[in-house]
Order: sequence, then structure tokens, then C-alpha cells
Amino acid sequence: MSFQIQQCDPHTAARCGRLQTAHGVVETPVFMPVGTQATVKCMAPDELRQLGAPIILGNTYHLVIRPGTELIEKAGGLYKFMGWDGAILTDSGGYQVFSLAKLRKITADGVEFQSHVDGATLFLGPKEAMAAQAALGSDIAMAFDECPPWPCDREYACASVERTLQWAARCRE
Repeated sequence: MSFQIQQCDPHTAARCGRLQTAHGVVETPVFMPVGTQATVKCMAPDELRQLGAPIILGNTYHLVIRPGTELIEKAGGLYKFMGWDGAILTDSGGYQVFSLAKLRKITADGVEFQSHVDGATLFLGPKEAMAAQAALGSDIAMAFDECPPWPCDREYACASVERTLQWAARCRE
């Protein structure tokens, strides 16, 4: 994978770039349709192609919960499972640390979730999030992070940033 800046605005930090992935080129900035559970709601892959979408976002937490990485691997990977040949970025599941706050417990090692589907326990930490994204086979895997709520006090925000930095370092291992 490679990224090249194509053009910069001389007055702002705005720029256009070209991201080369194993599944094609993505010109940035880009609108990325969200296929949370391996599908973009109400749109078939060929419709997304016709609209010019070069990349789809999938969510690791939701894909692990349902349909599960084992089923996706048996189907030949996320690309075959989805019927998609463009690029895929998988979110680490870090957003669910925020959005499922009532169903999770944060520790230094990661987050223990109670499934919003069936109540089962799921632990996601840096190692688990990266392993799941590797099993899914996405072009771009995001580091596991914590999205703190807004508003939150400064102490919580600083602790969240520090935890995210530690988790990011562990994601690289």
C-alpha cells in the first residue's frame, strides 16, 4: 500500500491524495459508504461500483458479533463474502467503546463488551482487534482506540488519549 499527496492548498492544510491498495486506487478525500456488517444497507455491490465508490468501511466489532470471522473466513474472506472487489477499511471496534457504553467495561488491556445481540461476552483489545481485522483481510486496518464521550472532563479525556496511545503501540506489535 502506498499514499501520495497529489496537490496541496497553499492557504490551508487541505490536500488531495492517491492511496494505492491491493484492491484498487482510492482518491482522497473520499466518501466511504458504511457496510457495518459486510453490506451497505439498501445497496448492492454493483450499485456502489456504478456510483463510483472505491472503498467501503466495515466494522470489526459488528462483524465479529455477527456473522463472525470464522464464517467470513469459510466464505473465502470479506471480499468474497460481500461480493466486493474494491478496497475495504475496517474500523477496529473502538467506536463501540463509546456507543455501547452501557454494555462495556474498559480496562488497560481492552474492553469487555456484552453483546447487544445475545448478551454474550466479547473481549476486544489491541491484539484481538488486529487479529480479527487480519482474519477479515481488509486493505486498511484501524488501531483499537477509545472514543471518549462529549462532554467529558479533562481528566477522563487525558486518560482516554493515553490509553489509546498505549493500545496503538500494542496494535503495531
